[in-house]
Amino acid sequence: MVWRIPPSRSFPLLGRRSFLPFRFPDPNRPHLISVCVEESTDHIEGAHCFYQAQPMTAPSLSPVTATNLIKNLCRQRSFAVARRLFDEMPHRDVVSWTAMISGYASNGCHEDALATFCRMIASGVSPNRYTISSVLTSCRGLQSCCTGVAVHGMAVRWGIDNGAYVDNVLLDLYASFGCIGDAEAVFKNMTDRTVVSWTTMIAGYTRIGHGYTGLLLFKQMIQQECTELNAFTCSIAIHACSSIGCATIGQQLHALALKTRHDSSLPVANSLLNMYSRCMNISEAKKFFHEMPRKDLITWNAMIASLERSNSHEALLLFLEMGSQNMQPTSFTFSSVVAACANLAILNCGRQVHGAAIRRDHQRNLQVANALIDMYAKCGSIGNSRKVFDEITEKDLVTWTSLVIGCGMNGYGAEATEIFDEMISSGVQPDQVLLMSVISACSHAGLVDQGLRYFSLMNIQYNVPPNREIYGCVVDLLARAGRITEAYQLIETMPFEPDETIWGALLGACKMHKNVYFGRLAAQKIFDMRPNESKTYVLLSNIYAAGRAWGDFAEMRRCLREQGNKKEVGMSWIEVRDEVRGFASGDRSSSPHIVLVYQTLEELIQHMNQDGCESDSHWVLHDFSGVT
Repeated sequence: MVWRIPPSRSFPLLGRRSFLPFRFPDPNRPHLISVCVEESTDHIEGAHCFYQAQPMTAPSLSPVTATNLIKNLCRQRSFAVARRLFDEMPHRDVVSWTAMISGYASNGCHEDALATFCRMIASGVSPNRYTISSVLTSCRGLQSCCTGVAVHGMAVRWGIDNGAYVDNVLLDLYASFGCIGDAEAVFKNMTDRTVVSWTTMIAGYTRIGHGYTGLLLFKQMIQQECTELNAFTCSIAIHACSSIGCATIGQQLHALALKTRHDSSLPVANSLLNMYSRCMNISEAKKFFHEMPRKDLITWNAMIASLERSNSHEALLLFLEMGSQNMQPTSFTFSSVVAACANLAILNCGRQVHGAAIRRDHQRNLQVANALIDMYAKCGSIGNSRKVFDEITEKDLVTWTSLVIGCGMNGYGAEATEIFDEMISSGVQPDQVLLMSVISACSHAGLVDQGLRYFSLMNIQYNVPPNREIYGCVVDLLARAGRITEAYQLIETMPFEPDETIWGALLGACKMHKNVYFGRLAAQKIFDMRPNESKTYVLLSNIYAAGRAWGDFAEMRRCLREQGNKKEVGMSWIEVRDEVRGFASGDRSSSPHIVLVYQTLEELIQHMNQDGCESDSHWVLHDFSGVT
């Protein structure tokens, strides 16, 4: 093996560079190695390597020089050459072993790092704190908590389980695996806590959903320990506030960031934007977004995702503005924008976004594909949903669930059950959401026996215990089919206390089938929970009207008027010439579009009458003018 640096000229050794030929005393592998060494700093500079075929002899390198050369090679990611040099060293001390292990660990070669550590222990060399910290880093990288615990035990046995390097890595290891109790034990025993230690613990609490505890620790760090606050710790604390959705604490953290001048840090600013969004303070989030002097992809994605949840139309406008700023959208951007199109049910816009994703090769991303399946289904284009589904090579549970829900909401109950059975055959284990979706699809398609079969197999075959929401779906399944008595008996035998949703499903079915007895019973149960629920009064009054119980109907109308409540206005949206228009129930405004809608409706009624169709008047909600 030969190392050379051109041009080939020599200098005095002290503080200069020279070619030092050497050979490790291995009689089976004599090689000439020329290295460029900076003697004054003992630092090995970069070199080009090539192999020399003929055997040659030379004096050996010192262990210090060889170790420094290994470090340099690892920094250059020349692991094969570094390992060969390491293996040819006649005497390897703990520093040499640590250099090789650390080189692997710091460059993501965690399996090689652990294998080298095992060889080190087998050779009888005891590790030091730097060795242990590198090995623990590899355990973290391999997501192997058990191995990390074993290494921690070795460190305790050798008495090298303390010190900032080891403690901080141990904190990160245990916190990342959710072993917060072990992390707390390490943290409490630390004699020298740094800002890294505090930040790791705060992030660990936030990761497992204990954001409030993380904020209390952050407060202790600021007030008691007088630890200097940096931008990263400030960002983590704001993230903890986002996780609990407390706008008041978030505003205090914003003031602290301004006071410490960390608000100019882009990660801190992005965390503040996300905090206001998660706390549903959208107006403040938009104001903060427009005042930010610098924005990156994370900034734009956070704002678009926030608007998608609150105002999908504004999310689409911001996406267009993002393009005008020469910002390239990511897969996360496209998944949020596609979801916004789904919320608005605007098919043409969704197709354009799909095309943009294809041009940028983001349609292969699983999150984007799942969003597209949901978008096409909500726009009524279940064929396109199936096409996107079939193009996905590796489907997850969300993929199957999105298509099952899409088929169910569009009335394709039989197709939903076929997709579910196909998923079971492929070995995917369903969860409660998917089972609720397929039972709901059966309910809307009138597949009662099929839905009951899935319900009966939940515990036996799928090992998924039914929750209150699934029981509600089964109640709806039976009640929609007119089996109201069976639905009521199921409610009575539920292992949960029935809530408003379950009784509401029974009440809606009683309106459909004009069952006054069970309708009155279900309504009374809802009144016990929410006595001022106007929707219940309206449904019950129409059940009375459909059953010709006009006295009870008038009583319900009087009660609703006395309470002064108003029924929530029903809204519909339609896309006309790339523009979404909304219509309120009972809208009689002078808008020409509204007039056109009612004219078309009258024409449809005339055609229906000419074809001999009879209207079913019991579906019509009776007029509640003045109270609705």
